[in-house]
Amino acid sequence: MGTVCFIIDALVTGARLPRHLHSIRQSGHSDHLVPIIVTHTRADNRLADLEQRYQVHCVITPSQPLGARLNQAAYISQAEWLFIALKKKTIAPEQWDEIIAQLDTSSLDALIIVSAPPRCSSRLLQRFIGSAITVPPYIAIRRAWLERLGRFDPELDEPALVDLLQRLYACPTRLKTISSNTLRSQHGLFAKDDTRYPLHASHLIP
Repeated sequence: MGTVCFIIDALVTGARLPRHLHSIRQSGHSDHLVPIIVTHTRADNRLADLEQRYQVHCVITPSQPLGARLNQAAYISQAEWLFIALKKKTIAPEQWDEIIAQLDTSSLDALIIVSAPPRCSSRLLQRFIGSAITVPPYIAIRRAWLERLGRFDPELDEPALVDLLQRLYACPTRLKTISSNTLRSQHGLFAKDDTRYPLHASHLIP
């Protein structure tokens, strides 16, 4: 498996930013000090405290939209896999080992981490509801595939997340979706999507 980096925007996660950092650092990968980049539009004492406590790297980009902030962090990280927080919701520390283990394959471009299994395939769902997409808590994406998709739109703020997800599903992405609520129950979790890529039976809508 290639290198991994976490990218967490302080404005996306808000008051739950410390919980995100605590969750990652309390996981089985804490001893390896997996890189974490925190993005924000301004520096403050709270961010400085978190940077020292959780050994993260803060990237301050004043007046830049969310899309530009995430692109800057991805450029700095240079990791093969990027875990990007898309919502305030956190992942339990004990689940990160199982989630990261899913990346140990050459046949995957992106991993969507949702809260609960949806009712049907996300690609099939998109045919009926068009552009309506519910943003999941986290996404892991290969740096090379993010570049191929054109990265995040640097002109967009919060809509940059949905915009990237739309392009992710419009392209022939080798995609798997995994539910954090069912990680401990592995029987019957995996299935084939209608695009013939090997996908998780749970899909995008939490």
